[in-house]
Amino acid sequence: MTDAQTRQTTGTNPLAPAPAGARTAADVVTPELVAQLTKGVVGSGRTANHTPFTGEKLADLPESTPEDVARAFETARAAQTVWAQIPVRRRAAVLLRFHDLVLERQAEVLDLIQLETGKARLHAHEEVQAVAVAARHYGRRAAAYLGPKRHAGAMPTLTKVTELRHPRGVVGQIAPWNYPLELSVGDALPAFVAGNAVVMKPDTETCLTALWARDLLIEAGLPADVFQIVLGEGPVVGPEVVKHADYVSFTGSTRTGREVAQGAAARLVGVSLELGGKNAMLVLEDADLDKAAAGAVRACFSSAGQLCISIERLYVHEAVADAFLERFTARTKAIRLGASLAYGADMGSLVGERQLTAVTRHVEDAVAKGAKVLAGGTARPDIGPYFYEPTILDGVEAPMSVCSEETFGPVVSVYRFSSDDEVVERANSTPYGLNSSVWTKDARRGRALAARLRTGTVNINEGYAPAYGSVQSPMGGMKDSGLGRRHGAEGILKYTEAQTVAHQRLLPMAPSLGMDDATYAAFMSRSLRLMKAFRFR
Repeated sequence: MTDAQTRQTTGTNPLAPAPAGARTAADVVTPELVAQLTKGVVGSGRTANHTPFTGEKLADLPESTPEDVARAFETARAAQTVWAQIPVRRRAAVLLRFHDLVLERQAEVLDLIQLETGKARLHAHEEVQAVAVAARHYGRRAAAYLGPKRHAGAMPTLTKVTELRHPRGVVGQIAPWNYPLELSVGDALPAFVAGNAVVMKPDTETCLTALWARDLLIEAGLPADVFQIVLGEGPVVGPEVVKHADYVSFTGSTRTGREVAQGAAARLVGVSLELGGKNAMLVLEDADLDKAAAGAVRACFSSAGQLCISIERLYVHEAVADAFLERFTARTKAIRLGASLAYGADMGSLVGERQLTAVTRHVEDAVAKGAKVLAGGTARPDIGPYFYEPTILDGVEAPMSVCSEETFGPVVSVYRFSSDDEVVERANSTPYGLNSSVWTKDARRGRALAARLRTGTVNINEGYAPAYGSVQSPMGGMKDSGLGRRHGAEGILKYTEAQTVAHQRLLPMAPSLGMDDATYAAFMSRSLRLMKAFRFR
């Protein structure tokens, strides 16, 4: 990248020039690094990935065939039987060591994330934070989640019941390009600590980040064969992962998610899916408008809007719409674009040509049909091939594509509303249900509105980070936004099979002590009434 590329900006605040001796892609992605990271990849073909900052090739990579995928599963399956026998606290210790290594060596992975996704460095750091939090949480809580649980039995004192949790086996994970650390290894951590092996297919364009995480997990003590990575085209390698897995974890588009679910259902294996979103932010008339405007910038434009839980629909009460938009538009126009491997830029690049085309199409279609551009609306090839200004559209309505389709870019549409009932109905009108945001000074009102929104997470007075970062609580989508949850108990128990062991003592669950059938039936009927009266569960 050139010095000029690192200095170009939108708005009025100039991005500081890159420091002398700034790192380039060639400085970071060396042949030695690529050889180290790819030595465990099963692949007989060749492929490559590229950086969005300039479009240049980053690395030559192995490409996996269907036979390579089958071989990866075979290796992982053999290793998993040994790994599952290791006590859970020892498995959890691997996650805690990984937590420390990620924080100690974060500069390495921040460079890789930026080069592979085009993100600003602060947005890349969100992934470091998320992975560290998940590693700490499951490292500390896995034993409690997975330990034997005592339950009330069919007959008090006579039936002793224990619930056990067993690993599913080999988890097949298909990870996306937009958060290549958090949505790859972040999802794999609970699978590992539950005693599973993982065969992961990351997106090829962002696979170096996932490979770095694998290398670090091995350094932390994870057996290398327990974590296999396969690379290649999604339509070729993805179905092969689904074909062999004992459980499938997928993050990506709703269209592809349906195909993954169908493939898993045909084999009667479980699946979790985090899919698309058309997330709404509600600014009520009593909101702190300065905080809401700053929060909207974070919610709409983090990672250039290439975040499943980012905001694409902005509903503002008509009484404060003009005042809010004045603040939000000014902040958006001041966002600094940049391609430097350093902190300082507010927003980075789109990931590639496909995303740039989708964003351009949505904005041009909306403008052609009467929408007004309040900020942005322009590509910035002067900075890099896939940069696009953060964009606010007003006057959006059907049948504009941006009204209902997921953009997955730095574009937000503004709508005005007049009542709580109206805005809840409009926010819920999409087939998606992943994330939403409510801004109000009235905490009780905010919680009441949140409970009416049909999304898996709702954030009050923030865009997405509080709900996502609260890893003891489940995170996922309703409706077309997916199945299952990550984080919390659901995020680890989904990688296990539940087994109930019931030990009957002293008396059988059948006529005994000389009872005939009628006497036994009457005895059991009285017993059931007594259990209800004494509040047995």
